[in-house]
Amino acid sequence: MTDILRLAAQNQQTAYDIIARSKIIDCWQAVGAEINLIGSLKTGLLMKHRDIDFHIYTPTLDIARSFKAVSALAQNPHIKKVTYDNLLNLPDTCLEWHAWYETDDGSLWQIDMIHMPKGSPFDGYFEKIAERISAIMSPAQKETILRLKYQTPDNQKIPGIMYYMAVLRDNITEYAAFENWLQQNKTDGIINWIP
Repeated sequence: MTDILRLAAQNQQTAYDIIARSKIIDCWQAVGAEINLIGSLKTGLLMKHRDIDFHIYTPTLDIARSFKAVSALAQNPHIKKVTYDNLLNLPDTCLEWHAWYETDDGSLWQIDMIHMPKGSPFDGYFEKIAERISAIMSPAQKETILRLKYQTPDNQKIPGIMYYMAVLRDNITEYAAFENWLQQNKTDGIINWIP
């Protein structure tokens, strides 16, 4: 378990280094946006999936402002690719950006940026989830979640919330039991669960 905890700590430190070196927070704040870290890095549960999640808010959602922030981010030579989806006509009511940052050792990290207007249906929702997970999770539960994430095959993409529900709500502790749990708890789309 010590090696898993060490790997998780190293990956989380790398993620925070990427945030600092990319100047992503400055890029969004320069256009008047509030940018909040969410997800597994925020809760200390980032394991081996190289993914950094942000929710970004502005009083109104101006596409040009969003492009301006991401254009500034893309000036960083470590940013190798950027994608964009306009989801304003969907329940998400957001602009979805993904950027890929290449570290000095050649590893690619995905940075997810969800830009939405203040007061949208998901304003603060995922921040609240991260706060609740951090508040109620015991050290043993944290270790269990990190171990289950580590044991997940690299070609499987399982939303982090599924691990948290399995461990924090349903007391799953072993990977075989987690696989069975996943079969009984299939979902697609946003999962509305706060511990």
